[in-house]
Amino acid sequence: MQRQTEQTQSVWMATASIPGRPVLQKDLKVDVCVVGAGIAGISTAYSLAKAGKSVVVVDSRRIAAGQTQRTTAHLSNAHDNLYSEVEKVHGVDGVRIAAESHTAAINRIEEIVRNEGIDCDFHRLPGYLFCPPGQKTDILDKELESATRAGLKGLEIVGRAPLTTFDTGRALRYPNQGQFHPLKYISHLAESIQEMGGHVFGDTPVRQVHGGSVPSVETSAGPTITAKAVVVATNSPVNDIFAMHTKMAPYLTYVIAARIPAGSITRGLFWDTEEYYHYVRLQKFTDAEDLMIIGGEDHKAGQVNDQAERHFRLENWGRERFPMMGKIEFRWSGMVMETTDGGAFIGKNPADQENVYIATGDSGMGMTHGTIAGILLTELILGHDHPWAKFYDPARKPVSGMAWRNFVSENWNVGTEYVVDWLSGGDRSSADELERDEGTVLRRGLSKVAVYRDEAGELHECSAVCPHLGCIVHWNNLEKVWDCPCHGSRFDAYGQVVNGPAISALEPVDKSVPQESQSG
Repeated sequence: MQRQTEQTQSVWMATASIPGRPVLQKDLKVDVCVVGAGIAGISTAYSLAKAGKSVVVVDSRRIAAGQTQRTTAHLSNAHDNLYSEVEKVHGVDGVRIAAESHTAAINRIEEIVRNEGIDCDFHRLPGYLFCPPGQKTDILDKELESATRAGLKGLEIVGRAPLTTFDTGRALRYPNQGQFHPLKYISHLAESIQEMGGHVFGDTPVRQVHGGSVPSVETSAGPTITAKAVVVATNSPVNDIFAMHTKMAPYLTYVIAARIPAGSITRGLFWDTEEYYHYVRLQKFTDAEDLMIIGGEDHKAGQVNDQAERHFRLENWGRERFPMMGKIEFRWSGMVMETTDGGAFIGKNPADQENVYIATGDSGMGMTHGTIAGILLTELILGHDHPWAKFYDPARKPVSGMAWRNFVSENWNVGTEYVVDWLSGGDRSSADELERDEGTVLRRGLSKVAVYRDEAGELHECSAVCPHLGCIVHWNNLEKVWDCPCHGSRFDAYGQVVNGPAISALEPVDKSVPQESQSG
């Protein structure tokens, strides 16, 4: 972020120091330019550098400052959307590719950790999927059947997950999953890229991406990077205005990390099947304590005003099941790009000229999807065919029943938000109602204004219109940011871009217009 909020902080941000990167100050010419220094961008650049390509990575902030630092870092081939649902869309061949690619991603991370000697807390461990009390468990049997058809080995139904403080009931056990510290891993890969002759630049926002026979990337500060190929790996593509954003939707997910006595809970990954589902893992904290990381309570970005309540719900859920939970040490949120058919979009960008590639649509599996991007995009850029390419093709259409219903539902939601927000009044009647460190949207005549009162009591105003496609932003009082409810753009309290697809700040309010003529 441009300004890290004091209200939330992830365990990864607190337990790893990411060195700053220089700002790009002159034009460059390379084989591949990667936009975005998260798991997808850094993994891709690392693999290309290993293949002998000259690479440069640019990011508007520091390395992993986007959603990679907000993950819970589950490394899993248990599909977040369930194989039984993905199979309805993509068939048996599709789920086989999904299972194979996510398994390969965990193996690739393990291989890199071993070969590079990275101290990033990588561990193999089992995962358990279970149902909430009162829910039928036949979903587990269906998932076992679909996952087995997908080619996963060693899965089994067990009487309960190995947790002594509450009985999960029947659970589906996935062997050989993984976990790691994502920032320690990414930081080491960035150093390796530079050691191989590549470049990694921070605080270098991109203004425009050009495809064609000689692709180029223009940065906001002026320097241009000319390349043979460009990869846009910015969680939500900043080079697309419309096309890709109709096929995925931004959801916020919430996380807490609480102290527990070391060894008091069996290590594993745990997921339930509730509508507002929960996922749990452990992370070593001190010699005497672990951190229990609990996530969930997802909702569409910018479309609720109870963000802080989501953390309380996670805490209540956890304390009911894990009485040894101590102090909540960290709390944060992250953004998940859910695709209409459950698969990521990795490959050539259909909305661009040739030689522009994208990696987006993490669908709750960002660490493995980002690693898959590093594998697949490297092969495509090298000119090789790959058996995963069709499954992850960004040009694919939502043609099946579930995918088409999701497509219609999410885009209807976007249209409704756009109309309602433009026609409605402001969230408050006056900025006088604002507390310090709080924001709101006010209506002034035909305009809507995003107003923030800082901790010193001074008001800051900018247009509430997202520069991406004109939706009205909403104030997020937990993260102290402005969220766009349509396509997931985020802006800090002063209107500067935090998360794409927007690439420019909220417009300043024209102070020359008299307040009387603005009010309405």
